[in-house]
Amino acid sequence: MSHQITEVTFRVGSLDVDMFNQCRPSALLGYLQEAATQAAIQLGASGPEIFERYHCLWMVSRNWVELYAPLRWNDEFTIQTWHRGGTGVATYRDFDIYRDGKLIGQGVAQWVMVDADTHKLFRLRDVTEFQGTDGGERNKSIKLHRVPMPKEFGAAGKRYLGYSDTDINGHINNSHYADYACDALHMERNGKGKYIRDIQISYISECRAGEELSMATAVEGEHLFARGIGPEGEVRFEYAMTLADEEQ
Repeated sequence: MSHQITEVTFRVGSLDVDMFNQCRPSALLGYLQEAATQAAIQLGASGPEIFERYHCLWMVSRNWVELYAPLRWNDEFTIQTWHRGGTGVATYRDFDIYRDGKLIGQGVAQWVMVDADTHKLFRLRDVTEFQGTDGGERNKSIKLHRVPMPKEFGAAGKRYLGYSDTDINGHINNSHYADYACDALHMERNGKGKYIRDIQISYISECRAGEELSMATAVEGEHLFARGIGPEGEVRFEYAMTLADEEQ
């Protein structure tokens, strides 16, 4: 068995911070996705390789990230990532986030493989690249479930989905849902003097360019929630985040 830990270093760019000089949740998810992509390339299980070998696509079904301090413009930070293996239809990928050698956050993503034509789930026990290459003792015990949501929501406008939201799979990239939620929750007001300590997203049904989502939000103290509802009336994604006081 060969445990594989992938390490990728990034620098927070000027386009990835908000009006409070904090790395936006969508940008952080983008960094995690890029680290996961580099890890998949090292495994020989990148998107193009999985498509060629299994006629499948990678998709993120759930995301969770926790930060102990905000990331700011020009911060250099390192992500270490590994997968937990898998025999069923989903696998977990774990992340540790370091700045100046200190652990400042962690994350977990649940990934699935689906048939490129039918979108039927593909069992990972048949993916040889994921056998014997997990993180071993580094594997986290955190399991992700559908985001628990409050009962009462208020309407928060519409969100048109366009070309700039899409990714190589032709659907909306997982990181953009955080922008939809933060905009609907008016983080330009709610984020003042705070930082986003944790976020969790459940991706329930695919979204594509040309569609329009009806946004709904709820706020319970430091806990903020959002969901996007498709034109057919079904929930497409759910988002929850917790705010914490920003240290001065």
